[in-house]
Amino acid sequence: MPPLPGSHPLHHHRRQRPNRGPSPRELRDLQLRVRTEQQTPDWKTRYTVRSGVQGTINEFAHGHGMRRCRYRGQPKAHLQHVLTAIAVNIERLSSRSATEEASSPRTSGRLNQLAWAARANR
Repeated sequence: MPPLPGSHPLHHHRRQRPNRGPSPRELRDLQLRVRTEQQTPDWKTRYTVRSGVQGTINEFAHGHGMRRCRYRGQPKAHLQHVLTAIAVNIERLSSRSATEEASSPRTSGRLNQLAWAARANR
């Protein structure tokens, strides 16, 4: 059908789909690249740390009601967070068995290194 005389030429072209992100092929290629990266030891080491942190955050949010704060103001909210963290640590320590208590502590931090050095110098 020929265009009407005097009509605008842009009205007669086909409508194109708007670009709404990567194409299915690009998504597949990205998935394959990420999945192969997830098999490397370096990625697994980093994810181990992340999963531990996420587990702790989940425990705070779901087990101790940390999604909502009871108090108004940053100082009181901070105090609530600190006291809740102390309570969680006490719960964790009380649930440890006697064999776990006898195991050596983590040696990753500078404070632990200083503590071990102080014990050795006694």
